[in-house]
Amino acid sequence: MEVPVGPERTRPPRHNRLRALDGLRLVAALMVAAYHYGGRGGEVTEAWGSSPKQQFPTLHEFFAYGCLGVQVFFVISGFVICMSGWGRPLKSFFASRASRLLPAYWVAVVLVTAVFALPVVAYEAVSPSDALVNLTMLQQPLGVDRVLGVCWTLWAEVRFYALFALCVVLPGANRRRVIMFCAGWTLAAVIAEAANEPLLDLVLMPEYAPFFIGGIGLYLVHRDRRDAYAWGIVGVSWLIGQHYAVRSLWHAPDAGGFSYRSSLGITAVVTFGFVAVAAIALGRLHWADWRWLTVAGALTYPFYLVHEHLGWVVIHALHRGLDLPSAVTFTLTVAAMLLLAWLLNRFVEKPLTPRLRSALAKGR
Repeated sequence: MEVPVGPERTRPPRHNRLRALDGLRLVAALMVAAYHYGGRGGEVTEAWGSSPKQQFPTLHEFFAYGCLGVQVFFVISGFVICMSGWGRPLKSFFASRASRLLPAYWVAVVLVTAVFALPVVAYEAVSPSDALVNLTMLQQPLGVDRVLGVCWTLWAEVRFYALFALCVVLPGANRRRVIMFCAGWTLAAVIAEAANEPLLDLVLMPEYAPFFIGGIGLYLVHRDRRDAYAWGIVGVSWLIGQHYAVRSLWHAPDAGGFSYRSSLGITAVVTFGFVAVAAIALGRLHWADWRWLTVAGALTYPFYLVHEHLGWVVIHALHRGLDLPSAVTFTLTVAAMLLLAWLLNRFVEKPLTPRLRSALAKGR
């Protein structure tokens, strides 16, 4: 299929720092935290000592949708990776991604492993060998026990980075190549789904591809809102993405189920993710230019890494140790994880990220 090239925009879009996107990142992370802390309705947890459904009789029904924050993250990631990879050589792209992910990740793995090894903590730590493998970020395909429960999403991100780097960044990003990448990946992912071949599923990620691809399409919209091909990519990605989300997260109502979500609610949250990023891409939220949103964006990744397992430790201490009410425990736990995220950003990411990026970019 011949894709019209059209006028290639060489100037960057106007608002270089999309602070609203930083705020949306934190919203997605808080959604996931709400799901982990209070959205698993039918499960008795060690931290609460009962089911979150008993702790949050009404809110747990809303918290159950928080797991879809991951899909929102993937849409944001597609947007950001296309933006950061545009006009950048492969070495610089690799250095940027590795330096962004690894410092906080390494420290989070060490920190969670150390805390879980403490005698006063009632959670089982992984073996020393498995903890070391976790430092590679390749524990998922190697079948190693995970230190961080959320690391499965990082494995999806890594595979997306690899596909984008090989197909777009290496030959040089331009509108036509990005469109062909999105169209080719969409078609290949559908074929992989039909073929039911594990290797194809592993590489092409049919369940998550629509969200990454949709984010890429929205970055093309950000560059030119009149781009019909970009809007087509976004529309098809939304249609397929909501299908996969409903298929994997919906089940018939079950009082003892892990959690329950309606198909309409799932589709609504997926739609929210696409619409929110679209509003940012179109400049509808450029008024949200507050500096604190940049800080919120900086806290998102370390918060996402540590909030689940260390959050359980804090909940156990506050709720069962100090007998604090559920709502107070929930609020203080989120605040504690945000504080820890700030410390990781201030004392780990800020000093180490530029040094690692410089070293990798220079090939040392």
